[in-house]
Amino acid sequence: MTESPDISALAAQLADPARARMLLALMEGRALTVSELGAVAGLGKAGASEQCSRLEAAGLLLAERQGRHKYLRLAGSHVARLIETMMAVAAMPATASSTVRAKAGTRKPGLPAPQTGPRDPALRAARLCYNHLAGALGVQVYRSLSARGYLAHAPGGLTLTTEGRIFILSLGLAEADLAPAHPAAHPAAHSAARAPLCRDCLDWSERQSHLGGLLGRLLLARFQVLDWLRRPAEGRALTVTPKGRAGFARSFPDLPLLAGLGA
Repeated sequence: MTESPDISALAAQLADPARARMLLALMEGRALTVSELGAVAGLGKAGASEQCSRLEAAGLLLAERQGRHKYLRLAGSHVARLIETMMAVAAMPATASSTVRAKAGTRKPGLPAPQTGPRDPALRAARLCYNHLAGALGVQVYRSLSARGYLAHAPGGLTLTTEGRIFILSLGLAEADLAPAHPAAHPAAHSAARAPLCRDCLDWSERQSHLGGLLGRLLLARFQVLDWLRRPAEGRALTVTPKGRAGFARSFPDLPLLAGLGA
């Protein structure tokens, strides 16, 4: 029998509600202490420490010490993608069963379709997905780039086209921003050097793709510099400023995708 990774061991770490709440709290992209994660999960210091240790051992968290404090963060964007995808998939059975009932004629006419994702309108509109933009606005950016041919969709993955690179540079990013650091020159950046420039990320609430990867992270940072988006002191919801509403409408008009793109 062909050997394969033990996904059951990883799934067991994600199956515990307290550990799941800790991971969700870290989707803001900030590092938190064991005590802070314990407060989120409703655990005391000893219980929180035990659960954090299990997540570290599973490769889901990374720890960093500064003085007396130990800070924990997600082990990388790959963990954030896993969590975001699981959030989207976890809500799908209700939607699927509702569709079946509707086809069977058991759902009353006029009832709204099931809502996916968070109930909070601010979270649905624009939020952090670890280090890039998610929500309706994130999907709009992805669709706009794709519909204008700035992102190329192929079996091997998502790439930035020549026209797309010109457009991205016009937003104020530099060529050097789009070129990952060479691992030989910057050993600490080795993992970033291997990260793709563009990556599809299934959106929790929209059930369509938004843009992840290095470009997704760079664009989020640029939108904040331009004061299009403002990040709150805590939480994942992002504030879209009046300047941002005009900027997104101008630079990322919401255009329909061709069938099959960004599904």
